[in-house]
Amino acid sequence: MDIRLPNLGEGADSGVVVNILVKAGDTIQKDQPILELETEKAVGSIPASATGTIQQIRVKLGDKISAGTVLLTLTESAGATPAPMATQAVAAPVKPAAVLPASGVSPAASPTVRRMAEQLGIALTQVPGSAHGGRITVEDLRAYIQNLQTGGGATKSAPAQIDFAKFGPVTKKPVSQLRKTIARRMSASWAAVPRVTQFDEADITALNELRKKTKFTLTVFAIKAVVQTLKKHRLFNSSFDEAAGEIVLKEYFHIGIAVDTEHGLMVPVIRDADKKSMLQLAKELEDLAVKTRERKLTNEQMQGGSFTISNQGGIGSGAFTPIVNLPEVAILGLGRGVLKPAVVAGKIEPRLLMPVAISYDHRVIDGGSAARFTVDLVAAFQNFDAKEVQI
Repeated sequence: MDIRLPNLGEGADSGVVVNILVKAGDTIQKDQPILELETEKAVGSIPASATGTIQQIRVKLGDKISAGTVLLTLTESAGATPAPMATQAVAAPVKPAAVLPASGVSPAASPTVRRMAEQLGIALTQVPGSAHGGRITVEDLRAYIQNLQTGGGATKSAPAQIDFAKFGPVTKKPVSQLRKTIARRMSASWAAVPRVTQFDEADITALNELRKKTKFTLTVFAIKAVVQTLKKHRLFNSSFDEAAGEIVLKEYFHIGIAVDTEHGLMVPVIRDADKKSMLQLAKELEDLAVKTRERKLTNEQMQGGSFTISNQGGIGSGAFTPIVNLPEVAILGLGRGVLKPAVVAGKIEPRLLMPVAISYDHRVIDGGSAARFTVDLVAAFQNFDAKEVQI
């Protein structure tokens, strides 16, 4: 019998084989992990669907596979559930010309495509569909994004191929699925969002002294300050539904935390941050950071964010302009706190000043609203309530 790759779930169409955990001749048990697959969001193990002895491994490291791909051939043990018979291959239909959906008609698209479009803030009514009957595919969505990046021009010409080796020694490194996903999403955000960044500095001298008395990182304090500010400015805790012509104001506070890993930037989400103590936030943040760097996050742990924080202060970075994490409408970037001379009560004193940057979607948020949000956020850092750190 053949063991096939099961459906990977909503939002995951395919993956790359990054580790094979078994070999020909091994006897395996049902639900035993047989390989690890890297999808767009995480690395996860794929379990065997039956018990038996492996006759042949049908995939190799680096293969890009999708649901239904044969992973291995097994001599099935008695009592195991038979695998479904392999289906016959069918010829691919001729791909029709891309067409736009009729006015007022909901375009035909799979749940995966609809979810991708929603995350990227793209109205499917604007995307030409190339499948049968004008159905929109993932490739159509990607082509639409590429077209936006070129200013809506006709056909995007292929980039020129340059032989860099003729100028000197080079090393080539394959682009991972995660890096491709990051590139696609950042490009989509850059193309779709009219973005503005508001800058300021927060005097965290007192907060830093408070932090030294605890084991909490600055990011934990930032989560509390952000939630406090979001409650006053609900527009920053929203999403823009362009297709419906609506702004979706969220009643929950799910805070995404940008985590730097050797594989690339990933954003796990802390749910209901407003309902958790600083100790709970610190423990959850540490757990998510470990899982992120070990590529053990589930898709659910990376979904549903309403606002994102990117803290580069620990690396030593100063001010920067973070890119809005669609379908959110704003993101906070924090830099390294630096001792600077500042005027306090008419006297010049050394104060620890931290760069603060708020990037926002100008389709939803105006400059005045961003300025008021930033002022309140800076105040939340500078007047942090010491009672919050009580365990």
